[in-house]
Amino acid sequence: MTTVQIELPPKLVPVFDGPARYRGAYGGRGSGKTRSFAKMSAVIGLIAAQEGRSGIILCARQYMNSLDESSLAEIKAAVVSDPWLMANYEVGEKFVRTRAHLPGRVDFKFVGLERNVDSIKSKAQILLCWIDEAEPVTETAWQKLTPTVREAGSEIWVTWNPESERSATHKRFREDPPEGAKIVELNYTDNPWFPDVLEYERQQDFLNRPDQYGHIWIGDFKTVYEGAYYAKHLAQAKDEGRITRVAREPMMSIRTYHDLAGSSDRADAYTIWVCQFVNKEIRLLDYYETIGQSPEFHINWLKNWCFDRQIKRCVVRLPHDGTHTQIDQSWEGIWRKASDDELKFQVTSISNQGRSAAMTRVNAARM
Repeated sequence: MTTVQIELPPKLVPVFDGPARYRGAYGGRGSGKTRSFAKMSAVIGLIAAQEGRSGIILCARQYMNSLDESSLAEIKAAVVSDPWLMANYEVGEKFVRTRAHLPGRVDFKFVGLERNVDSIKSKAQILLCWIDEAEPVTETAWQKLTPTVREAGSEIWVTWNPESERSATHKRFREDPPEGAKIVELNYTDNPWFPDVLEYERQQDFLNRPDQYGHIWIGDFKTVYEGAYYAKHLAQAKDEGRITRVAREPMMSIRTYHDLAGSSDRADAYTIWVCQFVNKEIRLLDYYETIGQSPEFHINWLKNWCFDRQIKRCVVRLPHDGTHTQIDQSWEGIWRKASDDELKFQVTSISNQGRSAAMTRVNAARM
């Protein structure tokens, strides 16, 4: 019996260990997920042919107008890279299939779901269906595709770079994954063979395109818009592991910073950031935002937050318009009136910083 060793990123080893109907990986560029799934699909096809089984391995994408836009090149590269696979596969310009000396016969087929999802029903003996670049696959396509992969022991593999939490792929395989599915997040940091040329590209994106960096390299959703004030700094914080859960220091003051909105304003939000200054760190503990609520609503939220943690004193820092009249009194007055023996609010407003105030605040936050 021949023993063959297949190298995979360590994080993918459990994904391919043991039986599963669904296997998959999602994440950013350079993770090795596409190359790994291509090679493992070739391995599965060869094992099936050696066992005397015949059928097809279906490689699908949502959009595919020609073989140039398919996974054919990845499958070819996977086969050619391994002597064991190359000895047992025929690789042509437009095909990959197991060789005639094997007891069974397995062919790779390539299809675009956008135009051909209905025709998949006529394809017999689908042993494995691998959907690469699966982010844009629609719910309708998923509903039609999954029942067609119905051979005993058949599997469905999914690989994608996330873009939106509203995508059908995200909802099916991350938000509410099938029972027993083996799906992991895989990024460049999980790839032991991450090449130098991609490391150079990653650093260029980090320095010059921070608003796109998280989506391209770390598998984030596309949520940061080009030109966002803090994109570079948020990307750096995440890359350095500084975005995490922080503990509340019981001996340090609770400070809250407020962005004001009128109770009748349906377009503006009243916002509260709850934080502490611990040594040289600013620790953000909680965040509150609501639109169209009364001053009492905001006060009750902060009081309950403090009561739940047995806090009896809290700093309330308002912007310069905290001294402006809100209904019949200023926001300063409203918060001072809310102070009582159970919870003391230390209320102050920041003075108006003048015409350059907006960018001054932006630069302070960056620092």
